[in-house]
Amino acid sequence: MKKAFIVKIILLLIVVNAHAVFADSSSGLSTLEGLIMEALENNPELKAYDAAAEAAMQKPSQARALDDPRLGFALSNLPVDTFRFDQEPMTQKQISVKQKFPFPGKLDLKGSIAERGLDAAMQAYAENKNSITGRVKVAYNNLMFIQKALELMAKNRDLLNEAIKTVETKYVVGDAGQKDVVKAQMELSGIIMKIIMLKQKQETAEARLNTLLNRSLLKDIDTSGVLTPTPLTMTYEDLGSLAENTRPALAGLMHKIEQSRLAGRLAEKEYYPDFDFGISYGQRDNTDKLQRPDFFSASVTINIPLWYKTKERRKVLEEKAKERVAAEQYNAMKNNMHFRIKELLTEIDMHEKEIALFRTGLIPQSELSYEAALSGYKVNKEGYSSLISSQITLYNHRIEYYRAVANHENKIAELEAAVGKRIF
Repeated sequence: MKKAFIVKIILLLIVVNAHAVFADSSSGLSTLEGLIMEALENNPELKAYDAAAEAAMQKPSQARALDDPRLGFALSNLPVDTFRFDQEPMTQKQISVKQKFPFPGKLDLKGSIAERGLDAAMQAYAENKNSITGRVKVAYNNLMFIQKALELMAKNRDLLNEAIKTVETKYVVGDAGQKDVVKAQMELSGIIMKIIMLKQKQETAEARLNTLLNRSLLKDIDTSGVLTPTPLTMTYEDLGSLAENTRPALAGLMHKIEQSRLAGRLAEKEYYPDFDFGISYGQRDNTDKLQRPDFFSASVTINIPLWYKTKERRKVLEEKAKERVAAEQYNAMKNNMHFRIKELLTEIDMHEKEIALFRTGLIPQSELSYEAALSGYKVNKEGYSSLISSQITLYNHRIEYYRAVANHENKIAELEAAVGKRIF
């Protein structure tokens, strides 16, 4: 317990120091790692799994311990006509001690079953730890995207404001039509509406992340980092093999299978009797004429599994069925895990292609189109509608680029959770 306390103190110091470093950092990765560490330290859901593992840690020693001895007091052969202790020679005051001893091997099996339960609880904690890490990453990526989208929307809004002033000036002197003014104002209103909606989503995203961190829902979160795609070089075969060796949920089901197997062995041992040993001391009162010696007694009691066909045999069949259930759950989880890894890799590949298309095609092309429209508009060769359309298209492509990056990073986070290990 002392060692565990020291470890917790060290972790707390690390988190405090990390916050001091991350507070002044402009690196998105550093900020994210600080948030992950804070969540792993403070998240109540994870704390519950930690407490469950601590509770399971207390079970093996209990399971291997003997039942408490039983102390008994009795009066034997007391005559009811006088209620005198010296009237009859067989009247006794008795004190007894009894202890139950299970058939050899039962207690050890019970302890081993409890240990497998402890292993499963620890794997459940590790699985939830990975889940919390992934959820923090997803929440932070989404918040980063919203922040980036708001910045781009604000720039687009400012450009439209300047454009509206220009077109209104031209309208006054007759170089632009009323239709151009109305169109510009409508586009501006649309952007303002999108900004309002994004700010609402931003508040929700911050609240979601603060909930994971067990913070006040109103606390601000640093989103000054850069949202960039993480390159993935591992193959499906590499990730599948890694997941089979590292996924905590899969390891937990292996412990469940072993636990059921041991429970089956314990059920088979129930065919053998337990032993109840007892000793007692009987004290007799003397008379004036007769000295009566006290009595010492010993006893052994065993249970007879007479109803084994409807009890012990059924228990053996029950535990064997539970072992098959756990084995098939393991197979189902492994299959679903491999499917999920394959599905995520397909989605990641799609987002990588989408990001590359925005980088090398859509955004450069939109920039050229906007520059051409702006140049043409300045010399009255292009209409205002063409300029506005090209400007909005450019900013929409930039926003969609960051959406694709956020989706890519979210799938990376989900992939890490599916594998059961941090990859990056």
